[in-house]
Amino acid sequence: MNTPLTMNSLSAAVDHLLDTVAGDIVLGLPLGIGKPNPFVNALYRRIKANPARRLTIVTALSLEKPVGKSDLERHFLDPLVQRVFADYPDLDYVKDARAGALPPNIEVREFFFKTGDYLGNLAAQQGYISTNYTFVARDMAVQGMNVIAQAVAARPGADGLRLSLSSNPDVTFEVVERYAQAGLPLLKVAVVNERMPFMPNGAEVDAGFFDLLVTDPAATHTLFAPPNGKVSTADYAIGLHASSLVADAGTLQIGIGSLGDAIARALIVRDRHGAEYRRILEDLCPDGIAGRELGRLDTGLYGCSEMFVNGFLQLIEAGIVRREVFADLTLQRLLNEGRIAGTVVTPQTLRALLDAGRIGSPLSPGDLAFLSRVGVLRPEVAIDGESLTFDGRRLANDLRSPAAFDAVCEQLLGPRLAGGVFMHGGFFLGPSDFYERLRRMPAAELARIDMTRIDFINQLYGTDAVQIELKRAQRSRARFMNTTMIVTLLGAAVSDALESGQVVSGVGGQYNFVAMAHALPDARSILMLRATHEHKDGLKSSIVWSYGHVTIPRHLRDIVITEYGVADLRGRSDTEVVKRLIAVADARFQGELVTQAKAHGKLDPKYEVPERYRHNLPATLDEKLHPWSRAGLLPDFPFGTDLTDDELHIVRALKRLKHAASHPSELVAMVLKSLWEDKQAPAAYLQRLGLDDARSFKQLFLKRLFAGNL
Repeated sequence: MNTPLTMNSLSAAVDHLLDTVAGDIVLGLPLGIGKPNPFVNALYRRIKANPARRLTIVTALSLEKPVGKSDLERHFLDPLVQRVFADYPDLDYVKDARAGALPPNIEVREFFFKTGDYLGNLAAQQGYISTNYTFVARDMAVQGMNVIAQAVAARPGADGLRLSLSSNPDVTFEVVERYAQAGLPLLKVAVVNERMPFMPNGAEVDAGFFDLLVTDPAATHTLFAPPNGKVSTADYAIGLHASSLVADAGTLQIGIGSLGDAIARALIVRDRHGAEYRRILEDLCPDGIAGRELGRLDTGLYGCSEMFVNGFLQLIEAGIVRREVFADLTLQRLLNEGRIAGTVVTPQTLRALLDAGRIGSPLSPGDLAFLSRVGVLRPEVAIDGESLTFDGRRLANDLRSPAAFDAVCEQLLGPRLAGGVFMHGGFFLGPSDFYERLRRMPAAELARIDMTRIDFINQLYGTDAVQIELKRAQRSRARFMNTTMIVTLLGAAVSDALESGQVVSGVGGQYNFVAMAHALPDARSILMLRATHEHKDGLKSSIVWSYGHVTIPRHLRDIVITEYGVADLRGRSDTEVVKRLIAVADARFQGELVTQAKAHGKLDPKYEVPERYRHNLPATLDEKLHPWSRAGLLPDFPFGTDLTDDELHIVRALKRLKHAASHPSELVAMVLKSLWEDKQAPAAYLQRLGLDDARSFKQLFLKRLFAGNL
């Protein structure tokens, strides 16, 4: 085991880096919370002040504390940000990039943006790298990366300090392997952040994996923790539809945000409130619920998702994500086929492995090592000549003999299968209590969560044929759920950028999961979107005839969900695809969509939208779901929120104000209503927004509008 150079000073570590790497520095950083922000800031400031050195940062999802865009928003957000984000240090390069103030000797190249944050930002748009998540390690090498730095968790181990890549083993391992194989220089820097949860399994390494270990206490800080968002009526409708496509004993991917929370909550409702769940689905589905999955999740689900989010942790704690998969192909297939019934070890477990030829008789040392590793036999069992020994007893090593087999089963079997995993993730991000629950999770439970490489999670193919088959066996009945922005009437999806070329977010792993769903025999790709979206020119349909940019091509169309239903597009003709997507479109736009499809020869001129789809309107949806919200089954914040009740009241009023500011007729009506009613806001609310001492016309006007919207 190599011993890394350990430094207790960020400044000294930067000195070492600058002395070690001659010339330009190309720094690779993990996405999200895996960035060692204090170290990156120290390096950035040093190079910013020295035009003779150049720095290129290659990364994704650079996170920044929320900043208000108006005086009202800033007054409201400051106390909330201080409470939730505490001492989280923003990245200096993010601040400069947003302000268009990156120095000429520093460049930032990202392959995934925080959604919508860099629209119109010239440097960010020009530096964007469009790539699949699975190609990031390759493309970092293309950029000439010569340093990789990562925030890690640390704990003492029997053989010295142990490190965990925690949230981000996603790309680092592959990068290191590629550089070693190519003989390229790469300085590997680990920066300890004591707040990072220590994740075992695939994320854990010995300290010698890195060249430089930074243990400066100044590198420990609060993790970026976006508060849970409100789950809207539309989100819940989408989540309910999606949850009814999830098969028990299956595999699940979901994402972050309100849609992910909606799916997780809907699965919990399905599992615990079956009768109510059925009634909700019957009301939501104009074509009935035949073919939907409505029963309890008795076997449970296996989570396999590039992003391990709070919704998954909630499903783990609810006992829904609990289907364990194993790193042995024969064992996994026997479990899938029901020839091994569950994870409790029984004589049938041993018999099935013997009949399948996974083990022989007599047991070889390799057979015994396998059986001990997976918990079928107790770890103390040993082979001595022609006998199996345990606790001073000797048993015949002959599983073909009924008497010897029975004796082994009576005395040597373990209690349950070992080494199973019910959650594979590439990186995580969540609210503050998500990290805290991971830090406090019992070791036995945490061991069933494996943060691992993105090339394992996001694809089936690879160089190892057995590994490919193992992934196929583990990912049975998979439902890969992703969000998208726009879907064309022929089934293409727009998820990462506008037709102008402006990048909204990034491809990430979406293409891989869509392709994987087509490659697995019983998997489905599910793309979810809200039927409409706000635009500077007013409300627009998210289902359109065509669009000048696509992320997922039409030939990979599968299942599309809006709040108004499920459009199953796989294997359907173009005409049928058009009809099914119009059926889940907002009713206010169906006529225009029909006209366009007919004009392009994709619909019969006599086609009319069936009556049962003509009521796809927000008011209709509200009428169906609000009773369940009031009953507590579909709460606004199913997994809690960092906001207080007073803050929630203020947020609702501010959102109405912000929305009205972009809609003149709505703003006029709001003004007249506020003037007529002459409501007064609580003094504490006005103080929070800096309106308690309003004197200017603008402040007095905002004070009246705010009070009128509470």
